[in-house]
Amino acid sequence: MKPVVFAIALLVACGGDDVVDLPDQTTFGGVRPAELLVPAAYDGEALPFIIVLHGHSATGAVQLGYSRIGRLVDKQAVFVMAPDGLVNDLGNQYWNATDACCDFFDTNVDDSAYIRGLIDEVSSVYNIDPKQIFLWGHSNGGFMSYRMACDHADVIAGIVSLAGATHLDPAACNPSEPVNVLQIHGDQDSTVLFDGGADCVGFDCTYPGAPETISQWAIFDGCSDTRTIDSVRLDLLIGIGEETRIEHQDGCPAGIGVDLWVIEGGNHIPNIRDDFDDRMWEWMSAHPKP
Repeated sequence: MKPVVFAIALLVACGGDDVVDLPDQTTFGGVRPAELLVPAAYDGEALPFIIVLHGHSATGAVQLGYSRIGRLVDKQAVFVMAPDGLVNDLGNQYWNATDACCDFFDTNVDDSAYIRGLIDEVSSVYNIDPKQIFLWGHSNGGFMSYRMACDHADVIAGIVSLAGATHLDPAACNPSEPVNVLQIHGDQDSTVLFDGGADCVGFDCTYPGAPETISQWAIFDGCSDTRTIDSVRLDLLIGIGEETRIEHQDGCPAGIGVDLWVIEGGNHIPNIRDDFDDRMWEWMSAHPKP
């Protein structure tokens, strides 16, 4: 039983009215520390957990600010963490995600184990809802989100990838159970191409496009091979209006969603609206682990 849950159960059993002591630890990760953002009103109840993963050469703090996900901490009562990848020989932070992106200097660092370790550490101290653990990643962070879904489907409810991609070779991914997947991608992205490519920020690589990524995950998750375009469009970017097309994979198992949001005219770092965090939470909160 988790420490916080045990303390609450003990208090109830004893009929006491004392305030439960809550944990004050917010730094996790050992030699690779990452800070946990805790809701101000946290009182020990089980809450969702979102891990934000930055793009190549970015940082956790930068990605947190861009995505607005940090605002969900108190607005929606969720735990949020934005760890940093290691620094490569060019001074850029990166994640060792798929063969394509972005361990360009072959360090073979096990970022998958590192992020899983963060989940386990935080869950041992705080009361994390095991059905609502999500990853949100941009670019290299999106690639890393897919790597985590492949490796740790047992703990991850869903991932949101903005301008990322899954493994090129489906055999490199063997999720133990279905994972909810949302791929968001601009069809004019010139860095991580919508239809796939063979160059990653100047390094040779080959990665699948957004449609192929979703098709792969439809197979992994047991969905059919067709998608339906929603009649409703989304307004994700500033000054355009309903520029985003929603495609749902058909025939998925109950409680599983595999979705593609195509930002028509969108680039690699789209100029997102101020309520982007709300759109992300609407999708995540609707896709807990079955």
